[in-house]
Amino acid sequence: MLFMVIERFALGRVPEVYRVVRERGRSLPEGLVYIDSWVSASLDRCFQLMETEDPALFQEWIAGWGDLVEFEIVPVTTSRTTGELMRRLAIAADQ
Repeated sequence: MLFMVIERFALGRVPEVYRVVRERGRSLPEGLVYIDSWVSASLDRCFQLMETEDPALFQEWIAGWGDLVEFEIVPVTTSRTTGELMRRLAIAADQ
């Protein structure tokens, strides 16, 4: 299952967040897979696409970041998957 992780960096702590990532990596538990990420132009948020079959792994990962980052975890599907679903629903509604 795919998840969009929205990280909000604590005010003034961005350099520390990147230092921690350089020193120890993302520290993901096994089974939580990082796919890609994007950082806002204002440097206050990071958007990460991740995948796992066990959402509880997010709790383990988040616990290691303390007061540096606030997390929002949103289950998502690809646009292609949603488009296919909408086509099937439209066809079913027409019958």
